[in-house]
Amino acid sequence: MNIMVVEDERIDMKLACAVLESAGHKILHAETAESALEIVKEHKPDVVLLDLVLPGKDGPALVRQMKQDPSTRDIPVVAITAHPERWPMQDALAAGCDAYIVKPVDTRMLPSQVLDAARPQPRPEQSNGDGEVR
Repeated sequence: MNIMVVEDERIDMKLACAVLESAGHKILHAETAESALEIVKEHKPDVVLLDLVLPGKDGPALVRQMKQDPSTRDIPVVAITAHPERWPMQDALAAGCDAYIVKPVDTRMLPSQVLDAARPQPRPEQSNGDGEVR
């Protein structure tokens, strides 16, 4: 799986990349939202692991921009933050994130947390009124 890691803290970047690479994933990385958006558009990763606090444009702004673009809107985004008081889960999900992790990460759980977010979520069944489910 191709995973984009967007993180401005070098130690956190190295840790996330090392853990995900050791789990067999190919990693793309960026330190700013602006550079991440370019890479995401060019390489279309399977999932983005996104720090919510970034220099310049913050993580939620990047997610909103990705979700408005038809070429990137379906890429799952996992929010990660050391500041849940500043960016609570409901705000990250409202911005368009698909999952939420609070730092410090549990390195044993990180690969499965990212993979879970990358799996398509089942859509609720809808009836068309005549008993048929769509």
